[in-house]
Amino acid sequence: MKISGSDLHLFRVFESVARNGGMSAAQMELSLSQPTVSNHLTALEQRLGVKLCERGRRGFALTEEGRRVYQISMEITGMLDANSARLSCLRSVLAGKVEVGIVDCMATDPSFRIAEAIAELSKAAPEIELNLKIMRPNDITKAVAEGDIDIGIGGSDIKVASVQYQIIYQEEHAVFCGSAHPLFRLKDEAITNAECYGHPWVHRGYWSGLRRHGFDGSAANRLTLDIEAQLLMVLSGTYLGVLPVHYAGLFERQGRLRRLPMTDEVYFADIEVATRASEQAANIGYVRDAIIKAHSMHL
Repeated sequence: MKISGSDLHLFRVFESVARNGGMSAAQMELSLSQPTVSNHLTALEQRLGVKLCERGRRGFALTEEGRRVYQISMEITGMLDANSARLSCLRSVLAGKVEVGIVDCMATDPSFRIAEAIAELSKAAPEIELNLKIMRPNDITKAVAEGDIDIGIGGSDIKVASVQYQIIYQEEHAVFCGSAHPLFRLKDEAITNAECYGHPWVHRGYWSGLRRHGFDGSAANRLTLDIEAQLLMVLSGTYLGVLPVHYAGLFERQGRLRRLPMTDEVYFADIEVATRASEQAANIGYVRDAIIKAHSMHL
């Protein structure tokens, strides 16, 4: 079959439904009504002559043909998106989508100037459509390298040769405990490193071994992959954890957390803007430069 423009639209709708596991979540992503999404799926099934999915009271599930069509669809639309980006490099076009992945819990950091960059972009290049996603640090590096996102913002211990990094500022991290923790009401001089390492800790799974050397051996320790999940564990009063100071400070002012006097575990994470080292489309380069400029103005 020859694939037309209307077919591509149907494929993208089907991809959203398959990716979200049903029409309800897909309709929010696509900004389409559920009947419209259903009609698009029916139209694609009729166009291909196969049943793509089971949908009804028993729930949603792709058929075997549906899984094969999903893979083919991803290859088709992925190739088109990649080549669209390459073509846009040939001319200066400040328009189109730019996918930006950001690590979690950054909104509370006064040093993070993405809001200023967005405001400037909305005035200077209103036809650029920013799509912001909250992602884990190592996932950001992988997504930038593989072209799944255009720009990554955060910090990761993993560095990839095909990705270029620009440090925009540093984020302070320190050790905190919850109000129910035995260390919460002790005086600073009574709190030693040995005492702290004797308690259970919760740390982030994407940290390198060097960053968690002091508390990595106990079976009582726990692992999370998100800062907010780590915070909840610390708030329980059971675990100590290294958290961003700007984020934990909100709860410290409420009397729910305390920063512990463990200078050995204080560190400053490099917050970086990551993009592919290859030639970038004009809109991606413009957004990257706007983000870097917003932060350089406050150094």
